[in-house]
Amino acid sequence: MPDNILEICDVRKHFNVGHKQIVKSVDGITFSIKKGETLGIVGESGSGKSTIGRTIVGLYEATAGKVVFEGKDISQLDRRNKRDVNRRMQMIFQDPYASLNPRMRVGDIVAEGIEAYGLAKGKAKQERVFQLLERVGLNPDHAARFPHEFSGGQRQRIGIARALAVEPSYIVADEPISALDVSIQAQIVNLLEDLQKQENLTYLFIAHDLAMVKHISDRIGVMYLGKMMELADSRKLFQNPLHPYTKALLSAIPVPNPKLRGARERIVLGGELPSPINPPSGCPFRTRCPSAMDHCAKAVPEWKEVQENHWVACHLY
Repeated sequence: MPDNILEICDVRKHFNVGHKQIVKSVDGITFSIKKGETLGIVGESGSGKSTIGRTIVGLYEATAGKVVFEGKDISQLDRRNKRDVNRRMQMIFQDPYASLNPRMRVGDIVAEGIEAYGLAKGKAKQERVFQLLERVGLNPDHAARFPHEFSGGQRQRIGIARALAVEPSYIVADEPISALDVSIQAQIVNLLEDLQKQENLTYLFIAHDLAMVKHISDRIGVMYLGKMMELADSRKLFQNPLHPYTKALLSAIPVPNPKLRGARERIVLGGELPSPINPPSGCPFRTRCPSAMDHCAKAVPEWKEVQENHWVACHLY
């Protein structure tokens, strides 16, 4: 579609872990992202959320499938065009302590991409760095300091400035608030929203916090064991979840009102997340699903649109 900035077509990412064992971290995912929107991705640890984000921006090479960015199949691009695509696709990492080089000054960290792509030199580069630091809520004087002199929230702001430095159109935010204090999380999310409006950015927002994902996302995808279980508009997903796994996730969100808390059924899933080295046959969720049928073990559910803009992979539909 012409208004899609990104199209993911049956993408798979498998890792060889020795002794002829393969981890199917992402196992056949298809979705698209429109220009200027935020697509949230949620799921348990090990579901493949971060892997799909890193595969899209090229940190991992896809085992199969294709990633189409702004109408171009990334795998078919020559070196020059791929370099331009890499500039326009950036990533904000989960751990602000590990993602910044401790030996580099903040100004050099932010300027690294500007230098690599030849976007500015000399005084213009320095002014660009100061401008970026101010835009993310930091002081230009901070450019001369090292990462260890900053708090977690400030370091994440530096990471955001680094991503913005090369003028991207699409950003993967890989759990950008999970390592931060609760008091700082809302500030970072508000900053991301402001930057999205100012720069017309498109986000893939990966997180555990369902309430925060609902707040920032236009649409939400739910992943489980390397597969997408459900994808719908944020409001529709919370009001009318279709997949049993989505229903269980949403039932775990704390409710502040004690009267409403008692009226809502809490769905407790049995068992543990299966190993991605040896996933169950058929539907990957069937071993924990309260609605599992015999057919669920025999066939992988089809990924289909069961309502308008509401996709689900489940034999119940």
